[in-house]
Amino acid sequence: MPESKTAGEQDTAAFSRKLSQLLHSIYPQADLQARLSKLLPREAPPGQAAACQRWDQATAILITYADTVTGADEPTLAVLDRFLSEDYGPVGLPIVHVLPFLRSSSDRGFAVCDHTRLESRFGDWRHLRQLAHGRRLMADLVVNHVSAAHPWVQQFRRGQEPGSFMVMAPADLQGWDHVVRPRSSVLFTLMDTHQGLRPVWTTFGPDQVDLDWSRLEVLETFVRLMQTYVDHGVDWIRLDAIGFLWKDPYTTCLHRPKTRTVVQGLRLLLEQYTSNGVLLTETNVPEEENLSYLRSGDQAHVAYNFPLPPLLLEALLSNRCDLINRWLARWPRLPQGSTMLNFTASHDGIGLRPAEGLISPERLQNLLMRCEERGGLVSHRTEADGSLRPYELNIAWWSAMAGPATTPGRLQVERFLASQLLVMALPGVPAFYLPTLLAASNDHPAYSRTGCRRDLNRPQFDLQALRRRLDNPDSPPAIIRSLMAHILDIRARIPAFHPEAPMAVLSAERSDMIVLQRGHREDPGRLWVVQSFREEAVELDMSLLDPRHNGCWRDRLSQRAIAGPRLALSPYEALWLQTA
Repeated sequence: MPESKTAGEQDTAAFSRKLSQLLHSIYPQADLQARLSKLLPREAPPGQAAACQRWDQATAILITYADTVTGADEPTLAVLDRFLSEDYGPVGLPIVHVLPFLRSSSDRGFAVCDHTRLESRFGDWRHLRQLAHGRRLMADLVVNHVSAAHPWVQQFRRGQEPGSFMVMAPADLQGWDHVVRPRSSVLFTLMDTHQGLRPVWTTFGPDQVDLDWSRLEVLETFVRLMQTYVDHGVDWIRLDAIGFLWKDPYTTCLHRPKTRTVVQGLRLLLEQYTSNGVLLTETNVPEEENLSYLRSGDQAHVAYNFPLPPLLLEALLSNRCDLINRWLARWPRLPQGSTMLNFTASHDGIGLRPAEGLISPERLQNLLMRCEERGGLVSHRTEADGSLRPYELNIAWWSAMAGPATTPGRLQVERFLASQLLVMALPGVPAFYLPTLLAASNDHPAYSRTGCRRDLNRPQFDLQALRRRLDNPDSPPAIIRSLMAHILDIRARIPAFHPEAPMAVLSAERSDMIVLQRGHREDPGRLWVVQSFREEAVELDMSLLDPRHNGCWRDRLSQRAIAGPRLALSPYEALWLQTA
């Protein structure tokens, strides 16, 4: 008589069948049951049976390169670990997104040439595990492409397996006229191979060769890499440029149904590897396309809130918040267990595609001009008709917060804090780019060396010099560090700021301030966010918040009591109000 299976074995078998059924639509010829069983965890992850708690109001993310902070003759991951552990480091950011750290040939890590080893100057897998001690880590799966120096590409050139079938090199170049491009470079790059010159697909440029995801071997490679990440303390996985993954002729090759199936499969596997695993999709595209990875509830857990940075920047530089207010007023309803990642700046530029239809051409042109006046640059992409269109703004957020050329420092700190406070006030998980928190200005020397516009906002800091700057209490990074630590500590103790707590917009028709209500309408702990977006003082009729409440209010940020029918706000002032 056969032995009965344990509950864990039954769950694993059921999961394996579910994953096989899901992936059968894209890999119909493969022996999925046998091959995927090798990728399943030997046992359920710790806490699998417990209620999953992926995020709460204390959840916040620090975004950094592995070598943003450097020290002499020491692996940069060890330097970063020390910086984040000492009094100088940012406080209140329990998750660290370490941007690509595998061996790479270009694009600051996004042209991966080895999936098994870290860049030697960063350290090795032990240093990554040490960084995860006492923290949660987030890492990138650069799934769309590999470096032209990757072994697969070199094998493709020689006609050797597995590279000979891993690279996207369609035999027929017909049917690709409608492909949506994120760059102005050519779609196909000619590569010298054993068969002569062959065109290979290069979405992001000639050093980044796209992969053929119709081969199960590609999926297996990235699943094993995801396992390795989890084994070294990573439980948040970012799918870089995921929308471009699958290529079908005579389509835009963007957000194809099989791409979504891959995302579903990766989510299922990640949830098997770690009970609190979070899958993020990075799709710098118009808003509804971006949100489509959340709508079904079985693809991404989190999507980047890409319209927020350009809309917020436009509001701060135009001295008008009408556009962002209208956008906030139609905030999307998302499935339970899904949320947005809110941010102002990242390692990339400020994407403009997500702002399509949200900013008029005239105001967009004014935004571009204001950023160029502050030392920024504009990058373009190629449209289907061959024309160029603005794709992203390349500028350091601190530089963008400057005033006009005559008085660049006027209200710069106030604008900066207003931008970060709104990021913390919205539904979702807030994320902060380390150079932004360190008040880094445009890095024109780096741009001059490399010619890469994104390098304006990818500076590096010597640890000793950074400590000296932070020791000066009047320096912008010291001021920002102190204020952000205070604000994040307060936020972590306010349940109304839970990423999935509801939001009501009370200022939809205003252009001078943003007024939000967070929390359920009848919840005594609900909170009102009031933020001025003007360079001059403004007033608010307090009856707008709650007509039934005529008593005192308490600002959680300053702890001061507020009474009276009207409230005066200083330029860019923000308050988090609760009934006293």
